[in-house]
Amino acid sequence: MPPLTRPRTAAALAAFSLLLGLLVALPARAADVLLSQGKTATASSAENAVFGAAAAVDGDAGTRWSSAFGDPQWIQVDLGASAAISQVQLSWETAYASAFQIQVSADAANWTTVHSTTNGAGGNQTLTVSGTGRYVRVLGTQRATQWGYSLWEFKVFGSGSGPAPGSQLLSYNKPGVASSQQHDPNCWECTPARAFDLDAASRWATATDSGWVDPGWIYVDLGATAQIDKVVLQWDPASAKAYQLQVSNDAQNWSTIYTNTNGPGFKETLTVSGSGRYVRMYGTQRNTPYGYSLWEFQVYGTGGAPNTPPTPPSDPANPPQLIWQDEFNTPAGTKPDATKWRADPGTGQNNELQVYTNHDNVQTDGQGNLVIEARRQATPGTTCPVDPVSGSTTCQYTSGRINTGTKFDTTYGKIEARIKVPKGNGLWPAFWMMGSDFLTGRPWPYNGEIDIMEILGRETTKGYSTLHAPAYNGAGGYGGTYGLPGGADFSNDFHTWTMLWNSTSITYQVDGTTVFTVDKAQLEATRGPWIYDHPFYLILNVAVGGDFPGPPNNATPFPARMLVDYVRVYR
Repeated sequence: MPPLTRPRTAAALAAFSLLLGLLVALPARAADVLLSQGKTATASSAENAVFGAAAAVDGDAGTRWSSAFGDPQWIQVDLGASAAISQVQLSWETAYASAFQIQVSADAANWTTVHSTTNGAGGNQTLTVSGTGRYVRVLGTQRATQWGYSLWEFKVFGSGSGPAPGSQLLSYNKPGVASSQQHDPNCWECTPARAFDLDAASRWATATDSGWVDPGWIYVDLGATAQIDKVVLQWDPASAKAYQLQVSNDAQNWSTIYTNTNGPGFKETLTVSGSGRYVRMYGTQRNTPYGYSLWEFQVYGTGGAPNTPPTPPSDPANPPQLIWQDEFNTPAGTKPDATKWRADPGTGQNNELQVYTNHDNVQTDGQGNLVIEARRQATPGTTCPVDPVSGSTTCQYTSGRINTGTKFDTTYGKIEARIKVPKGNGLWPAFWMMGSDFLTGRPWPYNGEIDIMEILGRETTKGYSTLHAPAYNGAGGYGGTYGLPGGADFSNDFHTWTMLWNSTSITYQVDGTTVFTVDKAQLEATRGPWIYDHPFYLILNVAVGGDFPGPPNNATPFPARMLVDYVRVYR
């Protein structure tokens, strides 16, 4: 006798999918979250390879799990960590259970029943339950049809156990060990220690020597046994699609406390529950052709032998108070105040064509403005990219660049300047900030750069405000463009650029109107680490030529002047 099979037609499946779409299940309570979607699911059996257990927890109402035709049958989901379960939603296919139980377990071996029925009606069921466990199972004991058991969706709602009282960062500056580490010009000294240093601009990465391979892992020695309740992973784009978090008391025998088979990369904040001296990220499948790399691997809990992390900087006062200013109210020809500014001479970067002089191009005008002047003026003995106007590789332009360098810097605040920009092809006025550690040897972009205002002289109806960090920089910086009402030209008048900067956001404004906002959490979840919790200093300059603005031409007006009415910093 041939095996019993179920008739399946495309029309029947499509009709049933449509019916499911019209049925609306009751939502979980607002305080609870969907815990099961995308997690690892297993089952007692599957009708065939198409109807595997994973299809019931994939969030797709058009895919399903279907069991063999017999009793009992079960499907279970591993939530990755212990959770308080409050609700289970079941979307049954025609093959439903008339008798079944919902069960929870801490180890997938010993089960506690939190719901039981002997007169299941199928369809969409929303079941209020109460229980705690890492694993949740539907155990079918009596089928309603001659077929097996089949679920379009198996959703588990609840809340994680959450941090324990007294939970703290345990992994800061603790020793790390990894499967390999990268050390080359693309990732200099990317050792395991970089993942535990609370420096979001340094990272660990697996080595390239023998190729990027699976598995790849990194663990931290907490110094003593700890109860772990939270792990934060800030991934480089070289992230894990499938990985486990594991704990151990001897770094030899590991127990898994969290599993993810669909890792999103970027920043993951994970509620977990486990005990051990060592905590490991064990990657089994990569999201990219590259290896595994973490900017930060933070472990929280109680116990261990933690080092005290640095105290984070405080946010600005509300309202912020004026702490530094320059109004430029000095007689015409006065050089910048040496107690506030220093010259930043030399040739530029980015294929620029100017030489920055030692204040020769910077002075006040006697009308309350600082003037930074770009001139068509050759500097013998210097070398620049070819000037398209003269054809010379001797630098054909001079300009001014000043910064507060060793004079003044700040972490957070309201930073503001009132500026009138020049117009003309190849001109590139800017008001910006650099991480102060640049002055002590940390290279760009690891120090961080905050561009408050950039204008291109060839398109003075558009402004740019941008952040630069190791994970997003240059043409890939994180920022926005904007214009003035009615498409007005920025070069026609003075405008006030303001940056409001604190521990969770940066807001850019022009003339009091917000033009772009950076939310720290969104940045970390979509582009990479936030590296703006340390001191930055101020810079004013006018570049000539370069990759971004393009070159000057015969029509570019020289001398070209940027006027600065004032610069003020509030905190």
